[in-house]
Amino acid sequence: MTVIQTNFERLIDKLNDVCKICGRDSDQLKLVAVSKTFPVSAILEVLEMGHHIFGENKAQEIRDKMEELEGKDIEWHFIGPLQKNKVKYVAGKVKLIHSVESEKIAKEIDKRAAIEGRVQDVLMEVNVSGEESKHGVKPLEAGDFVTALKPLKNLRVVGLMTMAPLTEDEKVIRETFSGLRQLRDNLQKEHAQITELSMGMTNDYTIAIEEGATILRIGSAIFGIR
Repeated sequence: MTVIQTNFERLIDKLNDVCKICGRDSDQLKLVAVSKTFPVSAILEVLEMGHHIFGENKAQEIRDKMEELEGKDIEWHFIGPLQKNKVKYVAGKVKLIHSVESEKIAKEIDKRAAIEGRVQDVLMEVNVSGEESKHGVKPLEAGDFVTALKPLKNLRVVGLMTMAPLTEDEKVIRETFSGLRQLRDNLQKEHAQITELSMGMTNDYTIAIEEGATILRIGSAIFGIR
């Protein structure tokens, strides 16, 4: 096996161990292998291991990789911030967009998805930690934001996404993830389709699993340091 394939196998073992310890079924987790900046050859190495879900954070990069890997059994996720003029590269073409935080972008996604004849599933990005450097809707505004997007016929909000602060303080990370879970639970009372929790990356996925993540976005632990 290659280094990447060995990393992937080791990660899967760790994910299974964490799930077992906290009483979760690993089948409840969706692992997005974040392949940003890595070549198509690296994606093919992971694909050979039977993994089919990959994430990118730049619209033109995911466009190019989707074209090069056309015909392969790949579920693509877009996980980065989207500019209006780049929406055309992903809307209606990827399985899930993780990073919706404005009505303007949501409406453009809806428009482009309609052209593709699809309903685009998206996650609302939430700035749970309140850091100024972070993207996302404020937690107190999340309910109104989901309601505002409800009239869009070709866009469906199916969950929430957040990023924890870059810190070694596990309490701060846990509070961020538990805050997103609690927000999801509250929103579900009026919006039953909101089920997904995209949270947890290479440095904090253990805590994310413990706090109920349904989607993990992991790159470095698989592909190596960028």
